[in-house]
Amino acid sequence: GGSQKVECRRSKLSVVDLAGSERVKKSGVEGMQFKEATAINKSLLALGNVVSALAAKKGHVPFRDSKLTRILDGSLGGNCRTVLLV
Repeated sequence: GGSQKVECRRSKLSVVDLAGSERVKKSGVEGMQFKEATAINKSLLALGNVVSALAAKKGHVPFRDSKLTRILDGSLGGNCRTVLLV
């Protein structure tokens, strides 16, 4: 008998809703909404830093700077295709 070669592909889909990531001062949010908007903005900043480090091919990519970048680290860089919808 002959041996068969099986090709396997692995996919991952991450959907992240960043609603509420607006300018905190301009929107006038307070309390829990303020904390949420601030956390989202910090995560977006960390994501921007990761994308910049990957684009510049730096040795250290700061994936551990936020939960968002830790979740997406397998979807950024390397042998993957990533789409960001704004």
